[in-house]
Amino acid sequence: MTHRSLIHELPYFQDSAALFSPWADSSWAVFLDSAYPHSRQGRYDIFSTDPFIKLTTRGGMTEVRACKGVRLSPDDPFLLLKEQLGATVSASNSLPFCGGAIGYFSYDLARRLEILPVDTKDDENIPEMVIGIYDWAVVVDHQQRQSWLVGQGRDAETIEKWTGLIERFSRISQPAAGISGFRLLGKVLSNMDANDYAAAFRRIKHYLYEGDCYQVNLAQRFAAPCKGSAWSAYKMLRKMNPAPFCSYLNFPQVQVLSSSPERFLQVTAGKVETKPIKGTRPRYPNRQDDQAQIRALAKSPKDRAENLMIVDLLRNDISKNCKPGSVHVPKLFDVESFATVHHLVSTVCGELDAGRHALDLLRGCFPGGSITGAPKIRAMEIIEELEPHRRGVYCGSIGYIGFDGNMDSNITIRTLVLSGNTIRFWAGGGIVADSDLNEEYQESFDKAAAMLDLLEQVGIDAGVDHVGG
Repeated sequence: MTHRSLIHELPYFQDSAALFSPWADSSWAVFLDSAYPHSRQGRYDIFSTDPFIKLTTRGGMTEVRACKGVRLSPDDPFLLLKEQLGATVSASNSLPFCGGAIGYFSYDLARRLEILPVDTKDDENIPEMVIGIYDWAVVVDHQQRQSWLVGQGRDAETIEKWTGLIERFSRISQPAAGISGFRLLGKVLSNMDANDYAAAFRRIKHYLYEGDCYQVNLAQRFAAPCKGSAWSAYKMLRKMNPAPFCSYLNFPQVQVLSSSPERFLQVTAGKVETKPIKGTRPRYPNRQDDQAQIRALAKSPKDRAENLMIVDLLRNDISKNCKPGSVHVPKLFDVESFATVHHLVSTVCGELDAGRHALDLLRGCFPGGSITGAPKIRAMEIIEELEPHRRGVYCGSIGYIGFDGNMDSNITIRTLVLSGNTIRFWAGGGIVADSDLNEEYQESFDKAAAMLDLLEQVGIDAGVDHVGG
């Protein structure tokens, strides 16, 4: 089949949410959002809807829905997605995305890659993977202050709709601010009270002392009944907790509202980058106190050791698909500041080996080591033993894989997941041998602060109760 690369410049909007809003409630609408202008860290926003191929994985089967029909396959979801993307094409311009796959890979998709125990309860009942393959997209470049409509012409409908898409995106005006159409119907409940968390913490310490692991990530889950527009809630979240890897996904089974600060894997013209986060301090309103937090985090032996464990894990993970000798660590123990916390962040780079695809890299690193612990498989077994509920989208990854082979993805933390009239989110951290119980428990609330603040604003009585199990 002959494909026709398409590109058209659109009027620039400083806030891409204005461009996306008319599409936000469309089924399979996706918005990868750098949260600009609230965050100076982001450059590109990407959004689309109406994918011409849809992949949905539940348990051992993946549904592949396309214009030619629907089929179910027991094959590896990562390999199925690579097959549907087709042969890699050369990039026709310098934009990061010109069509391809966008969606989520849940933490529990790891069950297709590793043999893990099944102890946790699945409250959400959502697919382990939901990915659309999008033939057109809007890409906004905030650095150059330009917007583009791009397409590949793999779907015949793209050519037919092209002029209409240009007209629609060219005439959008800045919408007036409206009140939120989202609210809670009850209190936010945690699945661990302080005693439950302490018991899990002590069990992890036992495993650490026995030599099972060097580090284990432990998270508690918060949930509340709700109603209304998930898009309204997301618009509030992106203002309250701007981050460079925000996203909004509106899939038939679930809406995902992510304000993640953490890059998982990026591939640009074969160059690979991952930026693990390990080490957290809450931000303070007083500048002097806030600067003291930065200095304390930068010098913390515990946080540096914790970060280094995950750097080593990710060096090994990306080496599976990178050229021998290309993996290196250009930045170690940088402090990066976000809306509510400071994080210790390192950068690991490499070069994709010949014949390897971005999805081979993603599969070989999945799920991210910064949210499991090390060694990864044993840490995941312990997580399954000690956390009451499945993580679902939390600690998985959201991102894109383009027809040109480029990829960018987040670690799905600081994320709200809405399904079945319930909104859920998780917060946790890595436990190591010298971790302090009270500090780790408080850190989970520091990380949850923006999401709890959001729910407090939209709830009648949104205080947090602790309900174990």
